[in-house]
Amino acid sequence: MKPKNYVKRAFLQQGLIGKSVTETDRVVSLINRLRPKAIEKGMVRLGPQRDGGYVLPDDLEYIEACFSPGVEQMSQFEEDCLKHDIKIFLADASVEKPTFKEGETRFNFLKKHIGTYNSEHLITMDSWVDGAGLKEDSDLLLQMDIEYAEYPALLTISDKLMRRFRILVIEFHGLEKFWDPDFFRISESVFDKLLYTHSCVHIHPNNYKRVVSRNGVDIPKAAEFTFLRNDRDDFKDYQREFPHALDFDNCITEKPVKLPENWYK
Repeated sequence: MKPKNYVKRAFLQQGLIGKSVTETDRVVSLINRLRPKAIEKGMVRLGPQRDGGYVLPDDLEYIEACFSPGVEQMSQFEEDCLKHDIKIFLADASVEKPTFKEGETRFNFLKKHIGTYNSEHLITMDSWVDGAGLKEDSDLLLQMDIEYAEYPALLTISDKLMRRFRILVIEFHGLEKFWDPDFFRISESVFDKLLYTHSCVHIHPNNYKRVVSRNGVDIPKAAEFTFLRNDRDDFKDYQREFPHALDFDNCITEKPVKLPENWYK
């Protein structure tokens, strides 16, 4: 899904002008809080061995549905969810319908973008899930790649809905903008909200983008984060080896990008 202009303006066009820069200690502290934790269940990969595939905890049993805003031509992730008896809900205003091999009876598609309010073209995550006709207390999976719109969308998810997501797989964009104090305040609020109910268990940089170094801190411009709800594991240790054996480059024509060591050591 292509980012809307208003999202770009709101979160990217402030830029670093040299007058105000986020304190290095604050950036390092957030990165440390996001350090991926080890889990007893192990990990699995859903989707292809390229862009559109993600590494998740092997904890998919009894998840009722996957909500996946942002529809791409690649659909193997959702097809793998169906193999685990996970219902599929898709939303994207920029496409007419998904190009699935599966018949249209196997998934639910909503031609809207995820937003902070409900309108003709926008819907909040809470309204989307509430209208899905699911059990009120079932566990859910969120897979989100919506090109910078993840920040406002996640900030407006209710606490009740956040706790229903057993697993969250989210691609975050513009991470190098941590050095912009305004962007940092927003992104820190988003990550701290996620970490209140979930723990980060995996990070995979998208090799379409590069790693930016500043003040001795390496930050990938875009990365796929996997979170597991805090009641699903004891989280006694940290992940120490990256890339994971199930990680693959998003793009085979670009140079590989590894998770910088300051994110996990």
